[in-house]
Amino acid sequence: MADGEFCVVCGRTGRPLVDGVCADCAADRTELVTAPLRGTVVVCPHCGAREVGGHWERAGASRLLTAEDLAPFLRIHPEVGVRRVRWDETNATATVREFLGHADVVFRGVPRTVDVPLSVRLLSRSCPDCSRTSGRYYTAILQLRGPTERRLERSADLRARLARVWDRVVADARPEWRRAVSFDEARPEGIDVYLRETLPARSIARLAKQKFGASVTESASLFGRKDGHDVYRVTFCLRFPREAGRNPEPGPRARERATVEP
Repeated sequence: MADGEFCVVCGRTGRPLVDGVCADCAADRTELVTAPLRGTVVVCPHCGAREVGGHWERAGASRLLTAEDLAPFLRIHPEVGVRRVRWDETNATATVREFLGHADVVFRGVPRTVDVPLSVRLLSRSCPDCSRTSGRYYTAILQLRGPTERRLERSADLRARLARVWDRVVADARPEWRRAVSFDEARPEGIDVYLRETLPARSIARLAKQKFGASVTESASLFGRKDGHDVYRVTFCLRFPREAGRNPEPGPRARERATVEP
């Protein structure tokens, strides 16, 4: 900066200038960080997932709004570096949350704090996975059965044993396989486990065969048509040897399944 140059707004000298204006004055005349008058966040009331850009993410997140929900609404000037943002909730109704953000920023080398008001409309909408679960949707069935078609045990004892071995199978399964489980039902001949996706069902069946000695029989039945293609529901019959799943201390899920005696 040449000697004698001064800020055309405040008149101060000895400061870096851009177009004749110092950083402090430029900051006062510039919207450093802003937010829209109102934003919208769509939250699944069952699993906490958020709808973002036509897809769902963050399943298992808190249903309360956090900085991760609010930060995407901020509009930041290209010359601004944001160090951190703190949010205070100032008002709340059943569907609207009011926040005041305190953004610590740097603009042209000068730090300052900018207050950003933000109003968020909160919408509850079930995500596809939870909608399918609540509607008992499934594409595959795992039939947990004894070693033969003929029942060699009382139904309650058989279900308790199968529930124990199923708990062990689930413990060894990948998380994405476990998330595909929709619901289960007790049967006189064993337990039927329903899954929303076929590939995880097939993977669990292979795991049961490799690690727990189950024999696996796969069959498919036509369920309908979608986009011009046949849609099938696949059934995997898993027959476990009597030694599999023996445990003198059945877990709560095992006890629950064993209580239904036909």
